[in-house]
Amino acid sequence: MTVDLNDYVLFAEVVAHGGFAAAGRALRQPKSTISRRIAALEARLGVRLIERSTRRFRVTEVGEAFHERCRTLVLDAQQADAVVAEALSEPHGLVRCSCPVGLVEALSATFQGYMARYPKVRLQIVAVDRPVDLIAERIDVAIRVRLALDTDAALTLRTLGRSTRVLVAAPAVAVRCAGWPLDRLAELPTISPTDQIGELEWELLDGEGRARLIRHSPRLTCGDFGALRDAAAAGLGVAFLPDHVCREDLERGRLVRVFPDWGSRPGIVHAVFTTRRGLPPAVRALIDQLAEAFRRGGLTD
Repeated sequence: MTVDLNDYVLFAEVVAHGGFAAAGRALRQPKSTISRRIAALEARLGVRLIERSTRRFRVTEVGEAFHERCRTLVLDAQQADAVVAEALSEPHGLVRCSCPVGLVEALSATFQGYMARYPKVRLQIVAVDRPVDLIAERIDVAIRVRLALDTDAALTLRTLGRSTRVLVAAPAVAVRCAGWPLDRLAELPTISPTDQIGELEWELLDGEGRARLIRHSPRLTCGDFGALRDAAAAGLGVAFLPDHVCREDLERGRLVRVFPDWGSRPGIVHAVFTTRRGLPPAVRALIDQLAEAFRRGGLTD
């Protein structure tokens, strides 16, 4: 049995207006067309919904019960339209975004610009380095840096850019090691973003992709990239930092790249969310603004 929901809506309108002529005027349709469609609906259902004659219009008992269902259907449709209209309106509401600790500072201006552009949005930044469960933790969008992209079929992702770690130090330290082979890096004091104590390994790649492991015992360890950057600029040692963390200091000369032919494997910075269709406007706007920020910053491919 083929169901045409338009006939259900039409029947609800006929009852609401108390007749075919009145419904025709309201809907701007010929009375004969409406009457014919209701007759076809009754024939398909096998019941009489309306008793009509030249002088009388009466909804049958079955028609009354059927009308209640049709009226509910119309109201549900109107509410569905309202949901979509709201979703397409100005971005608003709470957005929860998880972000690696080392990226929060670099993206702070982007977050501020986003909130200034959309004053009805409330933003909660969850600064964590662990993978978050978007559904269980009610995260709208997660910013991640991985050597390979997430492959969870339940998630949608958008690549934002690339991030590579580079070796940096204060100019005085850079002068000291100028021209040294990479093997001598361990002779310098080092600064590392880790909670571990004792000897560590840095994996470094040259421009041709050849890898070298450098063992060293850091003089300073800390999980905050900003603190490590400032310590390196103060001359406390060589730091292995994401390029976006130290770009401004390199431009200003507070830091200098050392062993510049060597760096890390490039990390893929990407935004992860649970669905592409039906994203709330506020979430979609944040993802778009993040992508634009990385494009302007020269981090995208």
